[in-house]
Amino acid sequence: MNNTQQRAVGNELGDWAIQAEGLVKTFGDHRAVDGVNLNVKAGTIYGVLGPNGAGKTTTISMLATLLRPDGGSARIFGHDVVKESQVVRQLIGLTGQYASVDESLSANENLMIFSRLLGLGRAESKRKTAELLEEFGLTEAAKRPIKGFSGGMRRRLDLAASLIAQPPLIFLDEPTTGLDPRTRAQMWNTIRQLVKSGSTVLLTTQYLDEADQLADRVAVIDHGRVVAEGTVDHLKASVGTASLQLRIQEPTKIEDARQIVEQILRTESSVSAESGKITAPMANANMAADLLIAFRSAGIDLAEMSVQKPTLDEVFLTITGQDASGHESKKSQGQQSNAVEELQA
Repeated sequence: MNNTQQRAVGNELGDWAIQAEGLVKTFGDHRAVDGVNLNVKAGTIYGVLGPNGAGKTTTISMLATLLRPDGGSARIFGHDVVKESQVVRQLIGLTGQYASVDESLSANENLMIFSRLLGLGRAESKRKTAELLEEFGLTEAAKRPIKGFSGGMRRRLDLAASLIAQPPLIFLDEPTTGLDPRTRAQMWNTIRQLVKSGSTVLLTTQYLDEADQLADRVAVIDHGRVVAEGTVDHLKASVGTASLQLRIQEPTKIEDARQIVEQILRTESSVSAESGKITAPMANANMAADLLIAFRSAGIDLAEMSVQKPTLDEVFLTITGQDASGHESKKSQGQQSNAVEELQA
């Protein structure tokens, strides 16, 4: 199936790749997933964030028909994951946190076997294998045993294997775990290319910069529930305004600079000047140009100036009270509740 055909299939399948409502999964007394709602548009990258044990992988397992929900419902391109599980499995590809390839075989042999198991003929399997090896930069290592591959090479091969059938929807469960920064960046490019070629990607990750770089929308799951959902920019904006940071070349003019900042940004109590550095909340980044003009008129030279938006890390800490690795923050439960209410408003 070429890119044009795949996009046509995606259009026929509808606007929504995933529609989940009230998904529940329990293991004994533990409610791993507690009423998750997700709506993922076709042709997008959707990020799912959450601390360890938040319910991300369990949610994906239900959407991918690997686990039967104990409550709620889910549809993949309109097909019920329970009642039409066989149809759903033809529409999805799943790459887990750990490579599922046979280490005793070569990359070429692994992809050939997967291709034949998926019903491709010998000639088509060879063509598809060569194409994927080239796309994922594995051609030179194609005949080497997998046991000699680096972690990044294994992950790329695992992703290649999941794309043999070119599914309209691809689940990537922490696909870059353990990879070095360079290989992670290569994987990011591959994921973007998947969407350009017509696929939809649901991505779980603990790397917040990964979601920031890739995701069109993000859901934060904590204790089995979606506690925030929206675009990355929306989530960042909900926890605070941008921050202006500037440093004055001549310390004697620091007070004059502080007064200019207060006047133009119309803020007083939040402006601080320490060690020649001024910081202040800035709701509108376009005001930076007005500041520069005012400083020039006043003969104040800047050594440094930057406007920083809230990071996704700050969003995550605010919402969940811990970082993506599960380390507790110093925020109180009341602060977390207020943050969640603000994000859901």
